[in-house]
Parts: sequence; C-alpha cells; structure tokens
Amino acid sequence: MNTIQDEAKLQTFLKSVDSNIEKLNDKKIIAFFEFLGLIDREDVPKNFLDWETILVVVPNRNTLQQIKHYKTLIYGITFITNTNAKKIHIYDFIDWQNKTKNKTQFQIRQFLKTNFGGVEKSNDDRDWVKLL
Repeated sequence: MNTIQDEAKLQTFLKSVDSNIEKLNDKKIIAFFEFLGLIDREDVPKNFLDWETILVVVPNRNTLQQIKHYKTLIYGITFITNTNAKKIHIYDFIDWQNKTKNKTQFQIRQFLKTNFGGVEKSNDDRDWVKLL
C-alpha cells in the first residue's frame, strides 16, 4: 500500500508551487535591482534573470555591509567587493567562476583591476593631493 495516494498529482502540485516561488523570487531580484538603480542603466545586461546565480559586484565594503543581508532573503544572488569598481555591476556568476578558476588570490586581484567592474586608476583618480 502506498503512503501517498496520488503521487503524480502531488508532483504536479509541487512543480506548480516551485514555479510560483521562482516567479516571486524574480520579482524580488527586479525590485532589489530597481532600488539599487541598476534596471535603467545601459551597461546592465537585461537577461540577468536567465542566469542561475547573479554576481553583484560592489565598489567597497561599506556598500557590501549595507546590502549583504539581502543574500539570505533573495535566492540566486551573491556579492563580491571590487575596490577597482566605481559603481555596482552585475555579472553571471558562472562567468566569474570560469574566469577565476585555478587562479591565485594575487592573480584574481590583478584580474579585478580591469574586469568585473574594475577600472584602471589614472593619476587623476588617485586620492593624493597634487602638488603645484
């Protein structure tokens, strides 16, 4: 005797619930990105909901501290800090994994200077005072 009376019906119901949860999570991601000001930016890919996990690159630890608790509230996002970035960016996490696989911390640090939101700093961008 089966414990579950109609297993096919249960599976169909569970798939329906999972689909609804995915749709609600997508709404959370869109709302989160809207409040970060990312949705209307031209440099933000529009297909980010197709990615399995979205990598949110933030320019400093202060920004990370302000938003990191959303990682537990929204499924499918993760964060890194890139001090070479000037603003928040998003990328496909799989792309990040593929490009940083088998790299040392030093190599990743160098890589972040010009990738994943990183911008090489020119002499004008330095924080020191120019002497006249």
